[in-house]
Amino acid sequence: MSSFASKPSMSAAAGGFTSVACMPNTNPAVDSKSIVEFIIERAEKVGLTNVYPIGAISKGLEGEELSEIGDMKYSGIVGISDDGNPVMNSNLMRRALEYSSMFDLPVISHCEDIPMSNEGVINEGLTSTILGLKGIPPAAEEIMVERDIRIAEFTGGKLHIAHVSTKGSVELVRQAKSKGINVTAEATPHHFTLTDEATKTFDTNTKVNPPLRTAEDVEAIRQGLKDGTIDAIVTDHAPHAIEDKDVEYDYADFGISGLETSLPLVITKLVEPGILTLSQAIEKMTYIPANIINIPKGTLKPGNDADITIIDKDKTIIVNTKEFKSKGKNSPFNNWELKGSVEMTIKGGNIVYENKDN
Repeated sequence: MSSFASKPSMSAAAGGFTSVACMPNTNPAVDSKSIVEFIIERAEKVGLTNVYPIGAISKGLEGEELSEIGDMKYSGIVGISDDGNPVMNSNLMRRALEYSSMFDLPVISHCEDIPMSNEGVINEGLTSTILGLKGIPPAAEEIMVERDIRIAEFTGGKLHIAHVSTKGSVELVRQAKSKGINVTAEATPHHFTLTDEATKTFDTNTKVNPPLRTAEDVEAIRQGLKDGTIDAIVTDHAPHAIEDKDVEYDYADFGISGLETSLPLVITKLVEPGILTLSQAIEKMTYIPANIINIPKGTLKPGNDADITIIDKDKTIIVNTKEFKSKGKNSPFNNWELKGSVEMTIKGGNIVYENKDN
């Protein structure tokens, strides 16, 4: 964990992010007060971004026993999640939603039925059949979205559905909100930009979990963002070393390095086509995510921190992953021409990133 804060913080600043929430999938997992305190202390020393730890739901991310949620809350966590390890034990998820509600913490759920995913690597459908790759069916996500919504309704807990990827999941969240259930949801740029057609090149940078889905799913996510069903836009930043991706598709790690392409993808794929206004897009990347995890960020109200990102929404950029500040260069968007550039990132009144490429 010695270098976990520096490279991601540099990448976040270059992507225009003054604050990030980090998942607990570290080694060791973020499941205790001491690890939370270490992360916060380390991030403060680096100083480029505000880092807010998300604690593990279960000890060791093993899905068996609740972590010390209360202790971690008082040490600074802003939510709980087992990240890419879905909580398969329904009673444990119930207890997590009940207990976290005492501290007004969201339970952030990666919704995946592991037996149904069955070690799949891309979306199950025509493309997986053509490529001969094992697929992950949409139902593997939707079953767990439905389950967690039902448990949230029963407990009154605060549920946040991570990286929604299917049309069915969007509809389930929409229905839950219409019933007044305390649920929010997020989407990533790769899930509203790419379809599983992108996997036909066997580029392992397209391997992500949940997987890239169909054009119908992409359109549903865009409409979910437009009508407010999907509250937030997040990066799901998952950097990997070259050797983790430079292998056969089946054996490559899941994940996309997303911090430095997030803003231009939002502008190009959502703002330019008129799906969202620039103001709506910014709100979904700033104020709303901050509100979900209960941090006083994302606004320029008097008295708030001077955390500001200056952008040029009309500037054309060519993505060059070799220039990423992130340790991981694993992006399927290399050489893409996009609109929108981060020109300066200011944290607490101090310039932490300035675009010299002008």
